[in-house]
Order: sequence, then C-alpha cells, then structure tokens
Amino acid sequence: MVVGLWLLAWQSAATAQLPDFTDLVEEASPAVVNISTRQNVPARGAGMGPMIPELEGLPPIFREFFERSIPDGSRSAPQRQAQSLGSGFIISKDGYVLTNNHVVSGADEIFVRLSDRRELEASLVGADPRSDLALLKIDAGADLPVVRMGKSADLKTGEWVLAIGSPFGFEYSVTAGIVSAKGRSLPNESYVPFIQTDVAINPGNSGGPLFNLKGEVVGINSQIFTRSGGFMGLSFAIPVDVAMDVVEQLKSDGAVRRGWLGVVIQEVNKDLAESFGLPRPAGALVAQIMPDGPGDKGGLQVGDVILKLNDQDIVMSSDLPHAVGRLRPGTRATMQVMRGGKREQLTVEIGALPDDDALAAAGSAAPNAPSATDNRLGLAVVELTPEQKKALDLNHGVAVREVRAGPGAMIGLRPGDVITNLNNRPIQSAADFEKVARELPVNRSISMRVIRQGRASYITFRLSE
Repeated sequence: MVVGLWLLAWQSAATAQLPDFTDLVEEASPAVVNISTRQNVPARGAGMGPMIPELEGLPPIFREFFERSIPDGSRSAPQRQAQSLGSGFIISKDGYVLTNNHVVSGADEIFVRLSDRRELEASLVGADPRSDLALLKIDAGADLPVVRMGKSADLKTGEWVLAIGSPFGFEYSVTAGIVSAKGRSLPNESYVPFIQTDVAINPGNSGGPLFNLKGEVVGINSQIFTRSGGFMGLSFAIPVDVAMDVVEQLKSDGAVRRGWLGVVIQEVNKDLAESFGLPRPAGALVAQIMPDGPGDKGGLQVGDVILKLNDQDIVMSSDLPHAVGRLRPGTRATMQVMRGGKREQLTVEIGALPDDDALAAAGSAAPNAPSATDNRLGLAVVELTPEQKKALDLNHGVAVREVRAGPGAMIGLRPGDVITNLNNRPIQSAADFEKVARELPVNRSISMRVIRQGRASYITFRLSE
C-alpha cells in the first residue's frame, strides 16, 4: 500500500513538471495560416489531374481524399495546376505573412487561408532563397491576429518548443518537443545557423512557427532530415533573429544583402591544430582567398586560423559564415587570427556577398614542365608553368607529377594536385619542396596545402623515423 501511494505521488509530481500547452495553442493558433499555391505547368498525360507535391507520399486512401476536390474537367486539360501546401504566420496587423521560400517558389498564384476560414490571395513582397524565407502581403482589413516575437538567441538546448502547422494538409496540427542543438549548418545552407529540434515536422509544416513556452515565435520550421520522406526525429528551424533581419531588408529593399569575406575555409581538426600551434581544435582555417576580395584587401593570408570575429569566438568553421553573413557590407570588423604560431589582430572591411557565391574552379593543373624531383614523401613534383600560375592565380607552388608508395599516396595525393605550402612554409620551387621535405619533423602533425581542380584545402600527415 505504501509503495502504491509512493508511485502515485511520483507520477503526480512527474506529470506536474510536464508543460501544459493548451493556453499557448489557444492564444497563438489564430495567427497561424495555411498557404497554398497554383502554378500552371504542362500536363503529364491524359486523365492526370493536378497533383499536390507534398501529398504524393500519402497512402492512396488519403491522397484520393485530397484529390476529390479537383474538378473532373481539369484532369484532361492541356495545362494542369500544381498545388503546394505549406504553413505561415501573420507578423503584423496590416497583413504581412512570413513563410518559407520553397513553399511559394515558382507560384503563379498564392493563397492564404486564415483561422476564420477566409481565403485571400497574397502578393509576394520578396523572397530570399539563401535563407529560404518569403514575405507575403494580404489585404484583410485591420486587427488581424499576430504572433508575438521572441529571441532565438535566448533559446537553450533542452528547452521545450512547440510547432503549429499543416502537415500533409491537416491544418492546425500541434506538435511539441525540445531544442536538440543550436547553430547547426546544413549542406548548401552556409548562412543560416539552424535550430535543431525533435518536434515532429512533416511536409506541410514548412514555413510554420516554432514557439517557446512563453508563446513567442523563436523559429520558422524549414527542413527535416529523413530517409523515408517523413519525420525521423531531426527537424530544423530558421532562427527568428535571422528571419526578422531578412524581413526588414525585404520590406525596405526587396532583397537581402549579406556580408562576405571572400575566403574558402575548412574545419580545424586535432592534427591541423597541432601543426598550426593551437592548444586545441578551434577556429576556421583559411585555405583559399579570392583575389581582391575583402579578406585579401584586409590582410588575411592562406594558413591563417580565424579565432574571433569582433566579440564572437569562432569555435567551429561554420560559425564564421554565420557571423559574417549577419554583418552589413561596408562594416569594419576586427579579427583575431593565429599566424605562424602567434595571435594577430586584423581589421577587415566586410564586402557584399555576390549573387552567385559559388567558387569558380580555376581548373586542375596539367603538369608538363621539366625539373622533376624525388623526395621522402614518395612524390615526383614539377615546376608550375606561367600559364598554370595565372590560371590558378598563384605566385608559388609545385605540381605533383607522380605519386609513388609512401606518405603522399597514403594521404590521397594525385597527379595534377598543386602543393603550395608544406609545414606552414610556402613552396617556391621543386628544389624548395625538396629542401622542406628533407627537414620535416617526425612524430608530429605536418600540414600541407593542396589545390585540386581549383579548390584549396589543408591535409595533415605524420612521418615516422
């Protein structure tokens, strides 16, 4: 009996610690909207009506339910109207609505359905594909319900959060979970420090709000990691601090301008940290610098490890693009770098991120010059021709002509690779490479800067006795 009472008391205490979301949902739901789009696209064949991309993975019985509303006549029309379903939320009483860019991208018409069942056509104020945000405007009169904005910077890992959206078209679905991590970088998403959660997010939740327990929006649900097409416990939201900066720029300029350094960076692992004289892995290693870019003009050098930007520590290399992207072009920023084993301060004027920030590959070197030399790394290297130096924008370095058995082969070097730095020293010629290779230390990390197909990176290796 005593044990039973104790278990009952324990269960009651545990239940009391769990959050009650009912008031939050009641207050916040009216400002959440459902977004649908129409786009005229060529018909895929007779008898095929408009499809709903976000619903194609549904079981046939559910897909049939959603397709019943499509008029029969439209199923054989020469043009079909593709529909997309997503979520959004109202951020101002005069009708501004925030959602994901991928929800409305390419749409000919955008419709916003309010909580009172009104459906209004929306105009696209502006979109920013890099952050996957779009700002819409609807004309629904005054006194629209709006969300309250929080600060994503105040979020803590383990904190409860809640999402409201339209997964698979089921409007005003509520899911809850916790913040799993902050500042996540995703492939091809260098400028957004995503909030990772375990909140159940599925197709149709895109663009919907992520709330904290105060009922404040702290993020915009944007992506999921999945192998099945559905929720697998990894969801990613755009921090509201980033989103509102984008909103203000879209309102005022119709476009977003981000800061840019003009450098290619890589992560500093344990071996690289040792080779550059760092006590532990930290910072962003500068592997390549765009000629006449902001970093080049500000005095950054290949091999610098950026440890701090203004007052922000750069712990992971992904921290740097997040921090730089938030700065306005023309801003003067201070940097702390590790160079040659010593910490130095630099001042750099931040540039504007180009429309296309993909690096142009300068092409791989085709070494054909004489003066080959052998060395303890098992490499045969040759001088770079003037044409190769111009193509790669280099004033020093050697090209790998042949890779034999040895350390060079073990670290994956290939013929055609260009080596510009070895053991933190610039390589001026094949003879210089031979000299530096003879003096390499044993039983410690050694760094080498390699350019392959126009892209530079640092690799490390060790030599034994």
